[in-house]
Amino acid sequence: MSANTEFESQLQKRVEYAEQVIEKYLPAAEGNQKTVIEAMNYSVLAGGKRLRPVLLRESFELFHGTPEELAQPFMAAMEMIHTYSLVHDDLPAMDNDEYRRGRKTTHAVYGAGMATLAGDGLLNYAFETALKASAFAGEHQDRLIAALKVLGEKAGIYGMVGGQCADIEAEKRSDLTQEELLFIHENKTAAMIESSLMIGAILAGAAEADVQKMQRIGHNIGVAFQIQDDILDVTGNQEELGKPIGSDEKNGKTTYVTLFGLEKSKQDVAALSEEAVRLTQQLGEEDAFLLQLIRWLISREK
Repeated sequence: MSANTEFESQLQKRVEYAEQVIEKYLPAAEGNQKTVIEAMNYSVLAGGKRLRPVLLRESFELFHGTPEELAQPFMAAMEMIHTYSLVHDDLPAMDNDEYRRGRKTTHAVYGAGMATLAGDGLLNYAFETALKASAFAGEHQDRLIAALKVLGEKAGIYGMVGGQCADIEAEKRSDLTQEELLFIHENKTAAMIESSLMIGAILAGAAEADVQKMQRIGHNIGVAFQIQDDILDVTGNQEELGKPIGSDEKNGKTTYVTLFGLEKSKQDVAALSEEAVRLTQQLGEEDAFLLQLIRWLISREK
């Protein structure tokens, strides 16, 4: 088995584990609120890379966290928050996309109003779910509180929502600066990847300095991941991506590629990813999977 095939096999196992955890924590579609729950579950179960819960678990295991059930509610919560952001991004008032992860978006199936509520429901239910980790925290409830603080901040106005705000205001602008674009990438995308790695470390009892190092690794991964998305919006194809290409150009958005061109964008993705690898190695990461995962993000085609 080649190294690449071995990595893909290991990644698939981790994704399948994340899928099982996520499904376990989804709400039952019943009662008078059944339709909104169905829309929530439709959105979450649409598939995807499950990158954030996988990273959270890798970080938790890197710092020898136990029991594994302690990390599971946060893994599910992370994917719920990520999914809610996609549901809202796809709305007619935002990016107005009809396909996500290879199938119809939530608003295309349930209507814009119900899709809005599904996103709201996922955000709130994510925190309800994360709190279930209290049952496994034992005497370390302080770790749970610290993890919830990070989750709230990185998902909110000083994280992802703040980045989305800047992203909307940047639409149709031709004078967007590198600093403004990086703010968008750092918050809209990187904040939740930072959150995943930080929370895994916090729940495992890592030292503050190591938590901050995980934040930096997450920052690099997140910015590189978003630049790669910008690249794929130009060079990818709809069948591979599971969503239409050229949507950035259609919406008149300034991206890393439009500012710096394809070659520099690819070079910066590689540089950010390699720095993330170096920082991970400094933590004494002996399991090559996390390092391979970071490198994989450079060359992904979807």
